[in-house]
Order: sequence, then structure tokens, then C-alpha cells
Amino acid sequence: MKFLTIESNKNIADDLARVLSPLGESVNAFDGEEGLYMSEVNDYDMIVIDAVLPKLNGFAVLEKLRKNTLCPVLIVTALDNVDKKVEGLRLGADDYIVHPYHEQELLARAEAVLRRYNNNFSDIYVHEDIKMDFRSKMFSVNGEYVKISGKMYDLLEHLIRNRNIIISKEQLFNRIWGFDSETIITVTEVYVSKLRKILDKYGVKHYLCTIKNIGYMWHDKDDKVEKSTQEII
Repeated sequence: MKFLTIESNKNIADDLARVLSPLGESVNAFDGEEGLYMSEVNDYDMIVIDAVLPKLNGFAVLEKLRKNTLCPVLIVTALDNVDKKVEGLRLGADDYIVHPYHEQELLARAEAVLRRYNNNFSDIYVHEDIKMDFRSKMFSVNGEYVKISGKMYDLLEHLIRNRNIIISKEQLFNRIWGFDSETIITVTEVYVSKLRKILDKYGVKHYLCTIKNIGYMWHDKDDKVEKSTQEII
């Protein structure tokens, strides 16, 4: 999973990333305008916002966000004021947490929010002989660990978390590499091809489908993908 943290204090941003690391990777924006831009051009599973930000405060960012996205939003701030809490929640925040916070409580609240938004949110994915532990980032087939790391792991996790849903090449690229990446979009095809070759060694490449002229999908339902729409690379 991928989170955006909009927090002007780098030390606090780093702490938030560390606390949330069991759930996914965090990227940082250090002012409201930058955070809003990043939220518009990239895809995130959750956004964490400080109420007090330079250039554009957290409430203004949240109000603009809610016009375009239903992405889960946590306000994590030192601003401990009942009126501000009410304002944040009414603007669309899913939770309002005041720091200093208890790390395990923050993690539990983030998990609760993600469960409400994501039917596929869990610590472990198991299907037949496949097991994927999202916390330890370990993927195994028939009990044998399969070494998949870096962007390739991120790609596999995103497909599995959104299983049985077609994801376009552009969506994958923006999610894994980022809209403003200097890498060209064809890198997606390269990584999918490499990933399929790894899966093929363990007899499970059929789960990773390329839907011709549309995108990719991790398909683990009993029904078959129509051959007319499936193109295996």
C-alpha cells in the first residue's frame, strides 16, 4: 500500500512513515500546495494531513481533496481543539488524531480506516497454494519463498490487493512509479513480463492476466477470463 503524508516537519513525517510502515510505504509532501498536487497526479491508499501547513492549511487541502477523491484521510496534528476536530470531520476526514500520539493506537486507527474503504484489506492473502504476507512483504508458493522485491513487489501487491479488477497500464505506472517519474510508461510492460516469468517458474503465472488493449488483472476467481480479451505476454 502507498500513503501520502502532508506534514511540514520532516522529523514528524519520518515518524509517521515509520509507524505506518507495517501497512505500506509513505511519501512526503512538506506544504499544502505540494500535497494537493501530489494527491491529484498520483494514486494513494490513504492520505495523512497536518492541520497546520504552509501555503495551504490542512483543512483547505481536505476540502479540495473531497471534491475529487474518496481516498481515506487522517488528520494527525498538534491542534487539540474541539471546534477544529469537528471542522475536520465535517470536511470529510475519516479520523482526527492529536499528537503526541500512542504509536499502536495510530496504527490501529489507520488499519480501521483502511478496512472500511478496502474490502481486500488484510495482513495476509491466501489462495490455493499462494500466500502473500503484506506486512513482511513475503510471497510464497507451496510454502516456498519467492524472491520478489522493489518495484516488482509493489506491482504484485497492488494487483493482488485489487484482485479481479482490471487496472490500466497508466494507473499502474502512476501508482508504482509516479506521474512525475522520469521513467517512461513502457517500464510497466517490462516489469509485468519479468514478474510473469518469475511466476511461471512456480506454475502460477495464469493468475496474472494481460487484458488486451486495456490493462492487467490478478484473476483468482473460479470463472475464466474470456480468451478473446486475454493476451499473455
